[in-house]
Amino acid sequence: MALTPDLRATLEGVSTATLTTVLLKKGLRNVWIRGAKPLRAGQSKFVGAAFTLRFVPAREDLATPASWASPISTRAAIEAMPEGVIAVVDAMGVTDAGIFGDILCARMAKRGVAALITDGVVRDIAGVEASGLPVWCQGVAAPPSVAGLTFVGWQEPVACGGVAIFPDDVIVVDDDGAVVIPAALVEAVATEAVDQERMEAWIMREVDRGVPLPGLYPMNDDTKERYQQFLKNNA
Repeated sequence: MALTPDLRATLEGVSTATLTTVLLKKGLRNVWIRGAKPLRAGQSKFVGAAFTLRFVPAREDLATPASWASPISTRAAIEAMPEGVIAVVDAMGVTDAGIFGDILCARMAKRGVAALITDGVVRDIAGVEASGLPVWCQGVAAPPSVAGLTFVGWQEPVACGGVAIFPDDVIVVDDDGAVVIPAALVEAVATEAVDQERMEAWIMREVDRGVPLPGLYPMNDDTKERYQQFLKNNA
């Protein structure tokens, strides 16, 4: 299902922690992208369709500076990115070769890409930060991508941070990291996430009142009845 403006707005109002809980209830455990940490503090929350990019281990005949001019290159992939997408880059967790630097990040920002998520690292940190592109990654490294990786394609299934991500899956990213929502589940997850956050807000009020956790979280039948009454009174 397409990420409509209403769905985007709904998902912007819930945390990634809540989304992992909702997805867990649906049987999906492996949805949090390992290694994708905010590059700097205070980055905003973002919701967008995944635009995937994939690296494989470096092979000397392919991973060369000359490859940057190839039709199959990170440069070509960036020019194919629609406005508003979140670039999700499978760098296989490699941390000693930066997948993107200042120039590429600046171009992504210019094209209106919402954010960059990777299980790898970036380079040219000062320039990347100056580009204004929000980045979640494992850190920084000076060597270029071809020192350890070969770029092989975009808009295909990837395994970023140990998570299977398909093009147009929905990514939600905040201070806790990045979570993927399968495209077919976006509407149901958004609806249930709102309900989950409303319930947890009520539980927090009960905690503030001094109510003990047993029977409150998770709710027993009596607590569920009190919560339902609260919902009716505040409908």
